[in-house]
This record gives sequence, C-alpha cells and structure tokens, in this order.
Amino acid sequence: MDFSKIIKEHGSAVRKVIKTVTNEQNEDLEQEVYLRVYKNSDKYQATGSFKSWICTIARNISKDYLKSARYRMEQPVNDDENNILNSIKDKKSNPEHEFAAKLRRKRIINAINNLKPKFKEIVILAEIEGLSYDDISKKLNIPQGTVKSRLYNAKRALADELSDLL
Repeated sequence: MDFSKIIKEHGSAVRKVIKTVTNEQNEDLEQEVYLRVYKNSDKYQATGSFKSWICTIARNISKDYLKSARYRMEQPVNDDENNILNSIKDKKSNPEHEFAAKLRRKRIINAINNLKPKFKEIVILAEIEGLSYDDISKKLNIPQGTVKSRLYNAKRALADELSDLL
C-alpha cells in the first residue's frame, strides 16, 4: 500500500469525519487512523469502497476518543456539570460548608490533573469510571500488576499532595 497516495486521496475525508464527530481538528486522531489502516490493511476486502472503509475507521477512532477519560479530563467543566454538582445538597449544608466543599473538589481535581499521565489515566479509570483491575488491564493493554502498582503510586502521590485534606 502506498500511504502517501492514501493520505493524498483520502486525507480530506478523514479530517472531515474527525471534525464532524469531535468538533475539532485533531492530527493525533488522523495519525491513529492511518496507523490502524496500516495494521489492518490485510483485513480490507474490496467488496466496498476503500474510502468508506477508511472513513469508518476514522469515525470509530473519533468516537473512542470522545469516550476516553483523557478527553473528558481535558474538557473544562461546563455549566450543566456545575449545576448538577450544586444541586446535590447536603442536609447540613450552609454557605460556608458549600464553599469549603467546592474548594476541596477543585484541589482534588487539580491534584489529579498534576499527576503523571500514566497515573492520572489509572486514577480516572479506577476511581472515577469504576473499572475493575481486569478491565483497566485489557483497556490499556498492560498487566494487572502494573495497574495495581500505578494505582498505588498515584494514590500515594495524591495523599502526599492532599495530606491536609485527609
């Protein structure tokens, strides 16, 4: 397969699919599409058009990106999420308590964001998304022992940074 020819002929279609699904231009996703085409070129069957096959790959990669924890953490908290968080009231709540809770949440989010990427990803998958060690292991293609080790180290780093909250 001549990839320079593929990129030249189908690059604009791939970028358009990515832009349509994610609402942004993302060169990393575009590279992921070509990498997946390269890895799966032996599976392509000429029963359909090559353009529709590559666009399907682009659409699937873009959808996976939107589902990913990294994407959600990179997105700023929108007003709907703030409204949901604020609508959950504590029976003992008062303005002072609410302010302290909001500051605590911000510190925790900042602490998670300041973790090394591999630790941040594990914390999000395990603690926020609630995935099991086995599911995380499969999703990240790493051994369960590595998942446990990274989660332990991430929690230790968070505990050090947030020791005054504990």
